[in-house]
Parts: sequence; C-alpha cells; structure tokens
Amino acid sequence: MIADAVSVELDILGVTSTSPGLAAAALKLARAMDRIDDGDSPAAQAVLADKLHALMIRLRALAPVQEKGDSVDDITRQREKRRAEARERAAGGE
Repeated sequence: MIADAVSVELDILGVTSTSPGLAAAALKLARAMDRIDDGDSPAAQAVLADKLHALMIRLRALAPVQEKGDSVDDITRQREKRRAEARERAAGGE
C-alpha cells in the first residue's frame, strides 16, 4: 500500500535512474512500513515514517525539472495559433 504509493511517486518524479540508491532505500522503508501491523510498535512506525518522509523530501529536491505548461504558456500557445491563422488568411490561404 505505502510501497505502491511511493513507487508511483518515484516514477512521476523520474528519480529512479538519477538517484537509484535513494529511490531503493525509499521503497525498502515503504515496504517495511507495509509489513508492520497497525497495532504493532507505534514508535517503530513513527521512526520509519519520519525516515521515509525525509528521504522523499531529498528525492523531490533531486528530481529533474519537468516542463509542464502553466496557464501563461497556454495563453501564449493560443495567441501564436491565432496569429498563424491570421497570417494564413492574410496570405490568401483560407
């Protein structure tokens, strides 16, 4: 359960290839958390959760910047599309 969520986040972050050791450690911690029963040792759960949290913060910081457009980029693309269409109409290429 936790390991699955961590695995998905690692895939989204794209850090498995750039930081394989840290990614493997995060998965190992997550699997260890999954193996602890809910009623067992809250202190152990807390320690594992804290370590996993710290590791995920490091991995997020190491993640390559992903180019995702924001609303400004969307507006710019729409404007460029309209300009291209206007140029085409002006050139007689309806």
